[in-house]
Amino acid sequence: MKKGTLLACACALLFGAQSLAAQENAQEVSYTTDPAQGYLMNKMKDNWFITAEGGASFYIASKGVHREAGDRFMPAASIYVGKWISPVFGLRAGVNWMGLKGLATGPDYFGVLNGERVGNYYKTKYNEVGPVFDVMVNLTNWWCGYKPNRVYNATVYVGAGAYFTFTKQADGKDYSWKNADNNLMTLRAGIINSFNVSKHVALSLDIRFSGIDGLQNFGGANWNRKYGSLQGYLGVTYNFNKTDWSAPVVPVYPEPENCDALRARLAAADARIADLESQLKDCLARPVETVVENNGPLATVYYPIGVSRLSRENQRVVKAIAHVMTQNPDKKYVLTGWADNYTGSDNINMRLRKNRAEGVAKLLKSNGVAASQITTTTNNGNLSDLGEKCVALDRAVTIEEAK
Repeated sequence: MKKGTLLACACALLFGAQSLAAQENAQEVSYTTDPAQGYLMNKMKDNWFITAEGGASFYIASKGVHREAGDRFMPAASIYVGKWISPVFGLRAGVNWMGLKGLATGPDYFGVLNGERVGNYYKTKYNEVGPVFDVMVNLTNWWCGYKPNRVYNATVYVGAGAYFTFTKQADGKDYSWKNADNNLMTLRAGIINSFNVSKHVALSLDIRFSGIDGLQNFGGANWNRKYGSLQGYLGVTYNFNKTDWSAPVVPVYPEPENCDALRARLAAADARIADLESQLKDCLARPVETVVENNGPLATVYYPIGVSRLSRENQRVVKAIAHVMTQNPDKKYVLTGWADNYTGSDNINMRLRKNRAEGVAKLLKSNGVAASQITTTTNNGNLSDLGEKCVALDRAVTIEEAK
């Protein structure tokens, strides 16, 4: 078998194998969102909310237990502005007000009501107002996965704040509410049970416990060093701008229905290519024979459709051709780029012809062939001109001895 014929067969089989692989993989790819990949962060302007809530507080302290439970309830209210950083974590800040009813051991403590007593204790009543800040965790999204259309969400939170105490004067002269100049720190925790009624509006039940620094009397002595308040609120929340979260979009590659026949053909082609590679290796290992002049090209390098880059096998072929050229330094060669005229536009085919010829020339030069031996050109006709079924033979570079 002549080298040129062997090379042509190898290139044709390579092209056939590549075409089979392309046919097997040329399936329609669809795209879908995949929550398993996490969720995309929204813009800063999204996922903001405002919450207003009202309810009641229940005073809890060591001395307060002597007062009837039903007489320790007072109204409470809050307003917050917050933002969800992710489907699980959020922050909110706002103002909380709650009234408290308790007992004191003397008439000069904060909030003592004039003349109202329970046994040896004096009834107290005062208000706490101040800024608060919470860190929130949506347990439902964390444990059950995020769902944009879920109606119920359970959110736990912990936070802190500072309260300003407002009381009525204990001297009986002025019974208007005034700032008692008693600033307290608070730590709080609670759970929000929210029910979405629309994309932007949710109703909620907020159950909270607040631990508060102890009050002082007007003389400065501490009493009720630590006390607490159990609160319940009904609230309404309005969510601004984008309220949901988007999962990354990933491609979905469908399994082929039945590719056994194609795989068998590809395996046969691979075996044939391996045999041709072995023959080519043996051929290249032989001493270079004197080239007998004939009317055909020295060699033809074939390409897949739309490709101008040399494959690994074609690079080996061109290197072998370079060895022949360097043994004949006085001979000059013409490299002609071809493309089939059955596919692609004129501009695309013109570029393919030029790039194919120049790519072969560049590899020849890098393997020792003198630039003066090589001339590149293109031909806008069909190399084989055997019709559309033989277009694979028209995508090539021919290497011929210059006449």
